[in-house]
Amino acid sequence: MSYYFVVVSPTDKPLFEYTFGTSKAGGNGQAHFRNGESSRYMNQFIVHAALDIVEEVQWLGSNMWLKVIDHYAPTNSHVSCFMTGTNVRFMLLHQPSSTATTAGSRTSTLSSSSIAQNPTSPQTEEAIRQFMTEVYEVWVKTLMNPFYRIGDEIKSPVFRTRVAAASRKWL
Repeated sequence: MSYYFVVVSPTDKPLFEYTFGTSKAGGNGQAHFRNGESSRYMNQFIVHAALDIVEEVQWLGSNMWLKVIDHYAPTNSHVSCFMTGTNVRFMLLHQPSSTATTAGSRTSTLSSSSIAQNPTSPQTEEAIRQFMTEVYEVWVKTLMNPFYRIGDEIKSPVFRTRVAAASRKWL
């Protein structure tokens, strides 16, 4: 599965972006989006379009974890969202692999509930929730840094490293 993670400010400004692939079930950690060369811009477009849905869904409950909120059918992409108390949104675009993962000369036998195959399964939702929760903890620590100004882009290599570690751990 390929992932595009972005932290969006309350004013819809991207504060942090990270693209990665699955590390579970024999994945190599590299993103392989179906959009080809334009994947970076298409991913931004899909996530930005999902922000309208987030604004509608956020008032329907008191949960910070909103689960899968949108589906983009042409690329079979799904968007999940996690809200912070300050209305900062953690958006994750996830797109399943188009082919089964291969290990050497044989095909891997992944179940339909595997994280790498089914973006809406309970196991996948739980893994994404755990990823978002861990990133939220890192986010809070970044906000407490006296050298970080709220609303600025996050350029910290430590933040990027910890998001990458959480992605390898959960996704």
